[in-house]
Amino acid sequence: MTRPSLDNSLPPALNNDRLREGAPRSILAGRNRLRHRIIAVRTIFKCGKLPPYKKRRECLRSERSRFALSTLECFLMTATLFTPLTVGDLHLPNRVLMAPLTRSRAGAGNVPQAIAALYYAQRATAGLIISEATQICPEGQGYILTPGIHSAEQVAGWKRVTDAVHANGGRIVLQLWHVGRISHRSFQPNHGLPVAPSAIKPAGQAYTTEGPVDLETPRALETEEIAGIVAQYATAAGHAMDAGFDGVEIHAANGYLIDQFLCDKSNQRTDQYGGSIENRARFLAEVIAAVTARVGAGRTGVRISPEGRFNDVEDSAPQALFEHVVALAKSAGLAYLHVVEGDMTGGAVGRVDYLALRRAFGGVYIANHAYDAQRASNAIASGAIDAVAFGKDYIANPDLVTRLLLGAPLNPQHPETFYGGQAGGYIDYPALTAL
Repeated sequence: MTRPSLDNSLPPALNNDRLREGAPRSILAGRNRLRHRIIAVRTIFKCGKLPPYKKRRECLRSERSRFALSTLECFLMTATLFTPLTVGDLHLPNRVLMAPLTRSRAGAGNVPQAIAALYYAQRATAGLIISEATQICPEGQGYILTPGIHSAEQVAGWKRVTDAVHANGGRIVLQLWHVGRISHRSFQPNHGLPVAPSAIKPAGQAYTTEGPVDLETPRALETEEIAGIVAQYATAAGHAMDAGFDGVEIHAANGYLIDQFLCDKSNQRTDQYGGSIENRARFLAEVIAAVTARVGAGRTGVRISPEGRFNDVEDSAPQALFEHVVALAKSAGLAYLHVVEGDMTGGAVGRVDYLALRRAFGGVYIANHAYDAQRASNAIASGAIDAVAFGKDYIANPDLVTRLLLGAPLNPQHPETFYGGQAGGYIDYPALTAL
């Protein structure tokens, strides 16, 4: 297990197993004070009063005390999840990040509503909020009531959101999204066909105002059209900064347009955007270059899903493909790499060495998929990852950072309200009031 160094953002004095020999007495004393403060907070919540110092020491020393064990678990998570992290140009107070979560609650014109400002502001204690996927152009939409970032009205709607998050001390980046073939002509300007790297019909359905309908065979993009879409990514990134976002995340995961170009199941082109790994990654490379030229590499991240089969994509050699993708991200100096570690469809995994990708990138690595607090803490402590983007836990727990810090139970989730609707299941999940 890798020892954290004294000069990084994970103070070794906060983890008893990783103390280096000769650590200053002030650090040791600070660690012990923190442990007793955690016990004090938890005891006040439970009992309404603070036990005497001797009793607190007994709790710490007794391995058979449930109270001591839960306090130690809480303490160990404090040593990892709740230490600061520098991500490009951003400085995060903790490593409990909010993953992008489609909620389908945009208003007319796909403009974020006022209620979205409250929703995000409630979750501003996250180290970083990554917004719901946001289409960069009208052709990029594939679901009902998802917000865009391509009109003045949408920019104004998002400005209200970012102002609310910043007023509450938070940080937020916008996820740039083009769904490609995961759409339907009812979403497209002039009812045209959705676009994709190749004219291959994906399995699945689109959810439209008329209900679910089968996805269609898309129109393959002409080579000369691709530069225009790259420019749309850059324009959308500029709009995000105009709207007050702290940065952007390029959505290259989950079977949407960029992922469709990357994976050989969905990309059968014969021009410079198809065939070899280098060619299939060319579109992403051009998007990264255009976006970073507009907003800066220190404010740009990218999300990938190397083993994902969601939306009917898959690659025959994912390790090689995504090692190349990670090399692109590294050479561009991106602020972070956001990785979906697994398959959202529940399919078999194990073909990708995520630690190898993390080492190849060398920068901030954000993990996502099936992480709970303990797994996240262990992974950060081991050096396998730098932070975790929590998804559904953030839907149901606007104060997730506080709950994880105190070892408090999480609110139950209500999946029937995940998509669509108004306040119910969106802004009415309760904050913690007792333990």
